Amino acid sequence: MKHIRKCKSCGIYTLKEFCPNCGKPTWEIRKYKFKYDDKYFEIKMKAKYGE
Repeated sequence: MKHIRKCKSCGIYTLKEFCPNCGKPTWEIRKYKFKYDDKYFEIKMKAKYGE
């Protein structure tokens, strides 16, 4: 599974290791961590793990 990556120089989001716009390396963006006090936590858990 590929993760979303971002070019630090031009700010473009991509799945590739090198930016298609400027050709510089991209950086993997960290995954969002769920917070228990988030009002949408239950919906996110159902979407991730099923009902």
